Amino acid sequence: MEDIQLMRIKGRGTASNPPNRFNKFHIERDPGCPIGRETEFYLDHSRSPFSRNSSPDLPFTFSLNPYRGCEHGCIYCYARPSHEYLGFSSGLDFETKILVKKDVPGLMAEEFERQRWSPQTVVLSGNTDPYQPVESKLRLTRACLDVFLRYRNPVGIITKNYRITKDLDLLAEMAKLNLVSVAVSITSLDDKLIGKLEPRTSRPARRLQVIEKLSSAGVPVSVFVAPVIPGLTDQELPAILKAAVDSGATSAAYMLLRLPRSVEILFREWLQMHYPEREKKVLGRLRSMRGGALTDSRFGVRMRGEGVWADVLNRLFKLSVQKLHLNEESISLNTTLFRRIRNGQISLFDEAV
Repeated sequence: MEDIQLMRIKGRGTASNPPNRFNKFHIERDPGCPIGRETEFYLDHSRSPFSRNSSPDLPFTFSLNPYRGCEHGCIYCYARPSHEYLGFSSGLDFETKILVKKDVPGLMAEEFERQRWSPQTVVLSGNTDPYQPVESKLRLTRACLDVFLRYRNPVGIITKNYRITKDLDLLAEMAKLNLVSVAVSITSLDDKLIGKLEPRTSRPARRLQVIEKLSSAGVPVSVFVAPVIPGLTDQELPAILKAAVDSGATSAAYMLLRLPRSVEILFREWLQMHYPEREKKVLGRLRSMRGGALTDSRFGVRMRGEGVWADVLNRLFKLSVQKLHLNEESISLNTTLFRRIRNGQISLFDEAV
């Protein structure tokens, strides 16, 4: 790691592009060659609207991601390696080469019309944020919400962006029918840290405003403290939960930092650049929670870790939840209102791309 020449790009999580594990060849950048900083958008013509989850760690079967790649630039994002399946790198490419599933609202309608579809909660996200910056222009996520509402199929949303409040009208209408819940992801309450860790996301105060606005409109809101980074953000867990409760959150969850494949390289570069004095502590603490490694993909432990420090973190979370009266009622969305629209007209995404 000492031989890597680290470089910063304002507004980006990384300037690095690790090799794609599926490609034989890798282009090495000449030090004098400028790095592309602008975001490029590509049409994604996938024919299946939903992704099927096979992990026992996750409480849902289907998820929906209108965008592949994410401009938020969160350095730790476990979705980064998925960009390699598209021929890109999990580094800067993940943040600057975004695929747009323009056809997904229509594909959703087709799927809901099929007799094989069983009404169930679909998670809107799960891989990349549905409210990343380009959503303000394309409104693709909003078009998807419109389809969920028309068919009365419930949806759970995960985001860390204030842009979700632009869809408050739809969300409030869905909440009246118990068709929607929202999890707001908060990693830290430190603006300076978030600016480095998640450069194009909404700042912590804005995310707390999201919780307040949604809960005031009757939308069930939870706080997702993710990822918890040992030695860097773990001490903030009680404060994040308290701030979220004060803003209107009624439930909470957390997830330990995961560093699959090339994300480990990117995160270690990030630590060397921004917090070199904490690198040893962060990586050492993480190894103690991952059986001596920096990552552990085993079901059942990959989200929480194991060992003494993992137990301490889990107890801290449970005590905070108990003290703040979180998770006292489970959120169960309504699947009984689902309907098929045989001859109706579903509003499809326009030709914005």
